[in-house]
Amino acid sequence: MRIAKAAFALAVGIFLLLPLLAILPLAFTSGVLLSYPISEASLRWFDVLVTEEIWRRSIVNSLLIGGGATTLSVVLGTAGALGMRDGLVPFSGALRTLALLPMVVPAVVLGVGLQILLTPLGLANTYLGVIVSHAVLCLPFVMISVAASLGGIDRNAELAASSLGAAPGMVFRRITLPLAAPGIVTGAVFAFATSLDEVVITLFVAGPSQRTLARQMFASIRENISPAVAAAAFVIILGTLCLAGLAAALRRRDQRVA
Repeated sequence: MRIAKAAFALAVGIFLLLPLLAILPLAFTSGVLLSYPISEASLRWFDVLVTEEIWRRSIVNSLLIGGGATTLSVVLGTAGALGMRDGLVPFSGALRTLALLPMVVPAVVLGVGLQILLTPLGLANTYLGVIVSHAVLCLPFVMISVAASLGGIDRNAELAASSLGAAPGMVFRRITLPLAAPGIVTGAVFAFATSLDEVVITLFVAGPSQRTLARQMFASIRENISPAVAAAAFVIILGTLCLAGLAAALRRRDQRVA
């Protein structure tokens, strides 16, 4: 039975990794087409990502928008998780469910709604509009992560600090925030990875100047398929794996502390 379970897990892992294993080697081809066999290994397409303006600008836009969306979602998500934890917000259960809707609502529906909302405000086709749109999508990940960390905090530590004369603000800075920090950082990691990978909402709310790396890859596939797309995919996958490793390490640290 144990061998069967291990074989099944291995088969599932291979099934999930096959698309990645198929595209990643093409990032190192010297040819101009996404095809096998690879004639000669080369880093020319990584050089294209750095030297060509359209690819370089899309990378910068992804970092800028991802950083802004992560910051906004972490601030709002942490505040929301704290409010719902302390019962300061009426109907916190219903609000928690509503906050998670961007995770389950189809991206096309969310993109159309955001476009309709942002256009009258003058935020369509602007960096701020794209950052806000991505933050809406990232917010549930932050709230889930922070709420999980807050749920593991022993209330007696906060009560002890209050009984010793610490003001609520000091209790938050010295006790609550440090203990919840792993969840906040983990939420930020997932938020940034989500923003980096988002393309559907970006198509609805971003203009030509806000073209992200994911959107540029989508446009390149439609207009001119080249191994530069595989090189960009390699960069995104590598970055995502690094972020996932960081999140896993933080979660293990949080569990050891708990």
